[in-house]
Amino acid sequence: MKHFVFAAVAALSFAGLSFGGGAFAGEQYVDETGFAVSGYDVVAYRTLAQAPVGQAQPAAVPGQADITATYNGATFAFASEANRAAFLEKPEYFLPQYDGHCAYGVAKGGKVPGNPNLWRIVDDKLYLNITQNVVGFWEEDIPGNLNLSHGNWPSLDPQPASTSTIPNFSSPAPEKG
Repeated sequence: MKHFVFAAVAALSFAGLSFGGGAFAGEQYVDETGFAVSGYDVVAYRTLAQAPVGQAQPAAVPGQADITATYNGATFAFASEANRAAFLEKPEYFLPQYDGHCAYGVAKGGKVPGNPNLWRIVDDKLYLNITQNVVGFWEEDIPGNLNLSHGNWPSLDPQPASTSTIPNFSSPAPEKG
């Protein structure tokens, strides 16, 4: 089963080319909504009660189309002006790791989308994963998988962002508040 997941992650990572990137980090994963993190508020994750490993996390908080900020060529949406201001003050603190790509996918050597509802904060950093099954594999050994991810990221970072669709996930574009 793990070999199948690796093959699926590898296949998805080579599925297409990407959007323009910036000088400070690699290209953010941007899905069909046109927003980074599918239009969900990256600051709001810090206010959600994190579930124990093995349990589903609370759903991400949707951003609003009229409360946005652009960082590194990608548009982020926020649920409030206060969250937008916090992001603008310290964006690196709130950004998902691996430019919004799946942490387990990076551990396995590829860039695949991160699902905003499959998240975890580890060592004060936000990580996303692609599917619920992948979350299970990632959570079997978070420190070991992060070690692999950190080792793989320097060679993956300059590569184009994934253009794949997040499996079994749909996000309406943020709406005006």
